[in-house]
Amino acid sequence: MGRMDNDGFMESIQIKPYKKDAVYSYTLGAFPTYELILGRPEAVIKVLVHSSYTDTDGIRALCERNNIPIEINDKLIGKLSDKENCFVIGVFRKYDCRLAEDKPHVVLVNPGNMGNLGTILRTIVGFGVYNIGIILPGADIFNPKTVRASMGALFRLNFQLFKSFDDYRREFGKHEIFTFMINRVNTLGIRDCPKPKLFSLVFGNEAAGLDDSYLKVGTSVMIPQTDDVDSLNLTIAVGIGVYEFTR
Repeated sequence: MGRMDNDGFMESIQIKPYKKDAVYSYTLGAFPTYELILGRPEAVIKVLVHSSYTDTDGIRALCERNNIPIEINDKLIGKLSDKENCFVIGVFRKYDCRLAEDKPHVVLVNPGNMGNLGTILRTIVGFGVYNIGIILPGADIFNPKTVRASMGALFRLNFQLFKSFDDYRREFGKHEIFTFMINRVNTLGIRDCPKPKLFSLVFGNEAAGLDDSYLKVGTSVMIPQTDDVDSLNLTIAVGIGVYEFTR
């Protein structure tokens, strides 16, 4: 059967390549694995280390301090990672969390790209925003590609998934909402809009942005850009928005 942790989750699970419906995922690489252990030690099932990894003593000591099993397994690492230079993998169970009611939020409506989602997680943590809502359907926040792009920032923040934007608004009605649009008629420039302490910055997906129904929600905000591009990349737009609202 294998040893059970205090939540009844089997640590000696049969580890296979990632699938979205699995109850566990991976950190691919030493740095995100360290961040996993430091940020969410209770979620870690096991750490896999390649025999050629040069800091085995360091990762072993960290695992021992947190009572985490560690295993040298070159074959399994090769099976789980498509990169030759992956020497450490953290296996962790998926977990739920809730956004803080008294802190600013970023809200992504139907984000489609896992790499972009991971980069956004890393960016908002870099600017001191630790709460992100995702309106479904959207990219898988636990996919190893997302985790890797976040460089471990996933384990430093709260996230919450919502079936609709209305569901988000009902739960966090005290936040002042700012929707980032490219409609130039009914929007304020980002430098001219108010910057309250309790805000939600709302962004659409990479392909379609936010539709015009969001013009009726909160304050619509536009990031100035030239006419030579259709729109800014989503990760860039989120970075600019969070920077302007937190500086």
